[in-house]
Amino acid sequence: QVQLVESGGGLVQAGGSLRLSCAASGRTFSTYAMGWFRQAPGKEREFVAAYAWSDSITVYEDSVKGRFTISRDNAKNTLYLQMNSLKPEDTGVYYCAARTGSYSTSSMSYDYWGQGTQVTVSS
Repeated sequence: QVQLVESGGGLVQAGGSLRLSCAASGRTFSTYAMGWFRQAPGKEREFVAAYAWSDSITVYEDSVKGRFTISRDNAKNTLYLQMNSLKPEDTGVYYCAARTGSYSTSSMSYDYWGQGTQVTVSS
């Protein structure tokens, strides 16, 4: 199976930046798409961004377009989420996920999940 470990979260002021990392191990050859989701207190887990290298597709939630960038370093088996111009509404626990199919915006479509990393944006 696949193991995912997120890192890079923390506390930042509005307008600041953070870069999240997701290190993958195990049977990573069977995963063809990865994504980032987040969950704010009292809210459902929501889609943030996805990357499907086999289809050359990168997709973002409307609220983060132009501010967040998803990328992957295949040599390091690591997925990144560069977050710029952060807003208080970006606060939440960010999860890395992977699946064996193409990209998806639904959390139910993903097979593997990391433990999450907290991102807090103060105003």
